[in-house]
Amino acid sequence: METTGFMGGVNNILEWISRLAWLNLLWISFSLLGLVAFGFFPATAAMFAVVRKWAVGEMEISIYKTFLSSYKKEFGKSNLLGLVLMMITAILAIDFVYLYQASSGIQNVLIVPFMIVSLIFVCMLFYIFPMYVHFDMKVLQVLKNSFFVMIMNPLQTLLMLVGTGGLLFLLSYAPPLLIICSGNILALAITKPAFNAFHKVNRKLQIMMQK
Repeated sequence: METTGFMGGVNNILEWISRLAWLNLLWISFSLLGLVAFGFFPATAAMFAVVRKWAVGEMEISIYKTFLSSYKKEFGKSNLLGLVLMMITAILAIDFVYLYQASSGIQNVLIVPFMIVSLIFVCMLFYIFPMYVHFDMKVLQVLKNSFFVMIMNPLQTLLMLVGTGGLLFLLSYAPPLLIICSGNILALAITKPAFNAFHKVNRKLQIMMQK
């Protein structure tokens, strides 16, 4: 019985490794299929759609069919979201270059506001794709609500930031593993805490409405 239980545990682990590897390969392949520029965001949305199914208990779904269906359905909208995110990133990058080349006086005045805005944007990213696949919202609504959820869950956001940073640090020491576990691991690490934050905010809003 103990051997059977042990083998069952090993089989479950191997099954999860194969699922994660398959999902990550789909994410990389479909990102490349869209020449990265047009494929990355639909592939990322599709990856989060699969992880969302797992998070709500739908473990027996077809990973490929779920991924492909989401990729096709969200191709245009997710690229619009990606365009907005890239524009924000570009603005922050330009600001960084300006600060790097500016005088020390300007740097002393603007560096703290720049760091705060950059940190807020990074923390918003933890909620954007989980919210995108969990709710039927327009792009601007996703961005706005991601900001509010992030503000209302500072501890959860901090844990996600530390956890994601730790995962990226560990993966940096094993580049070959990026093929089978990179985006998928980050999606798993982000999705469940993000859903918990959504439910927490929803409960707070319900209490406020009752009062």
